[in-house]
Amino acid sequence: MTKHVDAVSELAENVATPFERAQAMPVSAYTSEDFLALEQSEIFSRSWLCAGRADALKKPGDYMTIEIAGEPIIVLRDREGELRALSNVCRHRMSVLLEGRGNVRTITCPYHAWTYSLDGSLRGAPAMEKNDSFCKNDVSLPAIRSEEWLGWIMVTLDPDLPSVTETLADVDTLVGYLNMGDYVQTFSEEHRWNTNWKILAENFMESYHLPMCHAGTIGGASKLQDMVCPEGFPGFNYHHILKDDSVPLALAHPSNTALQGDQRRRTWLLAIYPSLMITLTPGYFWYLSLLPDGPGGVKILYGGGLSPEYMNDPKAEEHFAALKGLLDHVNEEDRGCTERVWKGLQSKFAKPGALSHLERPNYEFATWISNKVSAK
Repeated sequence: MTKHVDAVSELAENVATPFERAQAMPVSAYTSEDFLALEQSEIFSRSWLCAGRADALKKPGDYMTIEIAGEPIIVLRDREGELRALSNVCRHRMSVLLEGRGNVRTITCPYHAWTYSLDGSLRGAPAMEKNDSFCKNDVSLPAIRSEEWLGWIMVTLDPDLPSVTETLADVDTLVGYLNMGDYVQTFSEEHRWNTNWKILAENFMESYHLPMCHAGTIGGASKLQDMVCPEGFPGFNYHHILKDDSVPLALAHPSNTALQGDQRRRTWLLAIYPSLMITLTPGYFWYLSLLPDGPGGVKILYGGGLSPEYMNDPKAEEHFAALKGLLDHVNEEDRGCTERVWKGLQSKFAKPGALSHLERPNYEFATWISNKVSAK
């Protein structure tokens, strides 16, 4: 029996237990190279993944690059102002075309200067006139499926997936009253942590760790008895917390008269499968979009911003500075906690323990992963 079958079987057995007696995921689900290969082929290659916020690509030619399951991709704003995603591999000798982020008028290969328009069509190819098989009009960068959803850029390698709007309609039902698409991104960064991608995802999904792990920041505003962890939906799980005024930005801005009662202080934590984690408050949002980098590494697109009311406040810069300082501190606390879990998983004594009722999202996440990899 191969290693990946062992991990798949162990996880399937793990999630077959009812939630009331549930245990954390088995060690092999985090540490097995073969299991990660299955996740790449059965999950990341077949899911909608987040490339960040649409307002990060404002002008024609603005672009960013990502890599999904080893596939290099360009996400850009074309000349007509539409978002599109393209293969980031030259159609000549297969060099990667663009790196990082920036703005371009055309996409020019750094190897032999083949040049593509922002719609992916080949614009120029030097010194090709003597090859009779070459026709410029027959060459273009393959398109990758992309959609804008509530302000997010979503991409997938799967041509047959239902649309994001259809798949995640229940998200809008839950939090549509906050108009997430109107929030304004104020920062975006890329990081890499030494932990498994699922450890970080699970850390986001439960707030059981807040009072301890985040004692220096938001822990005091998070009461375990006030946390609600309902059953999730097929494409995501969620929980929510009522915040006090110790973090003022988490509350609705005084000028917002549309939100009433607990709506003005409810924080939502949405885990969009497989790897988009969104914290949404009446005053700000922040997110992590995760891609695995080996069993013990995770690449993180980390960003956030403010609600329209806070952006329009005369003290917007102060609000942003306060938000960024808080989120960076929270992130560092999470990094410490999740990297310690990865280190602990290397122990011969590592063994999954029982889950709290506040970790229902983790159980649902494990079940979702098991269903995906078991279908192989």
